[in-house]
Amino acid sequence: MKLSVKSEYACLALITLSEMYEGGELSSITKIAESKEIPKKYLEQILLILKRGGYVRSYKGPKGGYKLAKSPDQINVAEIIRLMDGALAPVESVSSYFFEHTPIEKSPKLLSVFRLLRNYISDTLEQLTFDELIE
Repeated sequence: MKLSVKSEYACLALITLSEMYEGGELSSITKIAESKEIPKKYLEQILLILKRGGYVRSYKGPKGGYKLAKSPDQINVAEIIRLMDGALAPVESVSSYFFEHTPIEKSPKLLSVFRLLRNYISDTLEQLTFDELIE
């Protein structure tokens, strides 16, 4: 599994919004972009995807901005990576959510190794929520 820059930036943006969650503050795109060194235009696209996915809400106006749509302890890292990149599995034939047949199925032992990797990665990231990533 290799994360895309889009997933990395999405996670960084959600960490910033998680840090502000308790206070109920809104954060502007500029503030998020500057705090995590994310290109502003790229962040706009990422926040739109997160909004459509139900993870953030946006508010218009001079005091507008973004905030989490649910508590950081209810958002796990796995679901954000899946939203941005798709499968967590190293090959689609061991994916729970994005299954497709692949040539590696011709070797049951190798397939089982990739299934173990998928399980470890998904179990770890599904248990890791954004409240645990607040610094």
